[in-house]
Amino acid sequence: MRKKKVYATLEIADQEIRLIVLEIFEGRNNVLRVERVHCSGVQNQKIIDEAAVVKAIQEACKNAQSALGFRIERVLLAIPSINVQRCSQKIHVQIPDGTKTIRLFHIQQGFNKAVEKQLSEEVVFVNINQVSYIVNGEQTTKRPIGKECDDFFMEVDLLYADKETMYAYARCVEQSNLQILDVCIDAYAIAQETGALIADPSRPIVVVDLEQDHCTLALFQHGRLLNTTTLEHGYKTFTEELQKKYHLSDAICYRLLQNIFTEDQDEASDVICYIEQKEEMRVEITLKELAQSCLSKIRLWISDINEACAPIAGQSVQSMRYVLTGQGANIRVLSMMPSAFNAPTTVFEEQTIGARDGAFVCGLGMAYAWQYVNKIRHDDKISVNNNELEASIDSINQRAKSGADGGFTQKLKNAILTEKE
Repeated sequence: MRKKKVYATLEIADQEIRLIVLEIFEGRNNVLRVERVHCSGVQNQKIIDEAAVVKAIQEACKNAQSALGFRIERVLLAIPSINVQRCSQKIHVQIPDGTKTIRLFHIQQGFNKAVEKQLSEEVVFVNINQVSYIVNGEQTTKRPIGKECDDFFMEVDLLYADKETMYAYARCVEQSNLQILDVCIDAYAIAQETGALIADPSRPIVVVDLEQDHCTLALFQHGRLLNTTTLEHGYKTFTEELQKKYHLSDAICYRLLQNIFTEDQDEASDVICYIEQKEEMRVEITLKELAQSCLSKIRLWISDINEACAPIAGQSVQSMRYVLTGQGANIRVLSMMPSAFNAPTTVFEEQTIGARDGAFVCGLGMAYAWQYVNKIRHDDKISVNNNELEASIDSINQRAKSGADGGFTQKLKNAILTEKE
């Protein structure tokens, strides 16, 4: 049986752990399972309660394993875009064996030489940004395996991130009895899923990753991540007044934000959209109160983004654009406010079956980032126990043949026959 390419991606996000188990088939992601577990061990993208994070990771893995029937042993881990730095190198690779033919080994040799580069004590290498090759004077981004030459050059663009943060995140994973297959900067993973890396190279793109407690801005152009910055406030600030006034939970506030259907607070009706009876009070929130309280905060957040990106927009106001993603992208009113931004803006809508939520964009993108680097590494490890995976597949095939569980076709047939009787 051909080895299945099944991977698990792990994102330690604001107030929750996100785990996606998926199979890569013909270059596409087929989602097998998603898990989200609440976790209060992270604040401002820093681990403040390691034990809480470890417990949440273990719970997410346990839930996924119970549903799928095989163990998760390794994960692809997202690293926050903190103190991200780039380093470009031009590596000269010689072919001394007399064959004058480029093989995968030569490319791996150049790659390993590039990643040895250390920038400073504060950052550590995380993942590749872009790799191109110069063979016989011609430049290409495709692996030149089989090309004839005496030597060639590799232009390797690497991404580094905050060392302390990466080690803290990695330690939580390792204490959860999981191995780390690879790591990836979250902004780069998001760009893989949204297509920001393959967009028009002449047009700068700012990917806006809106989460509960923070917002990451990442600039992409020419197929590379150029810069990142973080705004220390997320969509939670939109409902601060209502939360304090009515003592609402974060989950309720998020649901309320998803019920704002107009960008004009004057158009909002007096229809009650939320009722709750508390011991000390009765809570009744109308659509008008919701809009009046939140829309001004949303516009203030947009103005902060405009200010942060003003230098880029000023250089090319006609070509720059924003792409909104993250869990905050599920707030529908944002798609109604493109004119509030200082450049054309779209909200990325995830279409992958089984993970149609802005919160899963990073996790899905990590799988594509892994495919990109693994063309060089050629690592055949997967995230799950292969023997258990094959046993689970065989069990499913046997049940499908015998009709023990019925399957959809059998269940439909039974329903039709029952109706006839």
